[in-house]
Amino acid sequence: MLKCSLKQRLETLYAKYNAPEHIHPDPLEFVVQFPDKGNREIAGLFAACLAYGRVRTILKSVATVLAPMEGRPREFILTHGPEDFDTIYRQFSHRFTKGGDISALARGVREVLMAHGSLERCFQNHDPTDADTILPALKGFTDELRRNAGHSLSFLLPDPEKGSALKRLNLFLRWMVRHDRVDPGGWDTISPGKLLVPLDTHIHAFALRQGLTRRKHADLMATLEVTEKFKVLTPQDPVKYDFALTRLGILERDPWPFEL
Repeated sequence: MLKCSLKQRLETLYAKYNAPEHIHPDPLEFVVQFPDKGNREIAGLFAACLAYGRVRTILKSVATVLAPMEGRPREFILTHGPEDFDTIYRQFSHRFTKGGDISALARGVREVLMAHGSLERCFQNHDPTDADTILPALKGFTDELRRNAGHSLSFLLPDPEKGSALKRLNLFLRWMVRHDRVDPGGWDTISPGKLLVPLDTHIHAFALRQGLTRRKHADLMATLEVTEKFKVLTPQDPVKYDFALTRLGILERDPWPFEL
């Protein structure tokens, strides 16, 4: 059973860290630059897909991918074709992700935009109204992107049925669905109450310490368990404390300065 003081202490962390001045260093800093959600959702997807490894390398790689878009990701995607993407991103490399992967992701996004008008509409079309979480919609969304990419994107866009934590995809959805001082939102058709916690190493360590899960690996089952525990505290916004907790783990010398 969660301690009765847990929410109060998490609210203290939220008030301290959930602020624009704490965004850097985080790939979210690229996403908040776009006031138009049509551009934001595309920049956000590329940024989230690359959000693995050392944060400085992530920021450099995201900047490299977004630079040719010249501040207009949607226009860039729709006015270029597969051959253009192959040429533009041929030399790109970010750990396991190469230029061909980014080019394929751009092709998949282009086809989805042409079919649905936006990434949001595609996601919404796969979202059953009676679903408790975003998993069914995420399954349909990633299947459609991979199918249109013409290239295996199983690492950048993992299949929810494979059991991974889906950390980067859940991070993207947190950015696009929630709206507060940090998360820019824009996808108003999706309920924040359906979101899942982006379970990275910091959140998993916190969850183990606080008894929110007993699973030793940050997999999908652990993600679901931790999300359910946070739903006890904030039923309509279970990922509310995600950013503040990750900042705590990154910025504090003692990442857990008090018992929660």
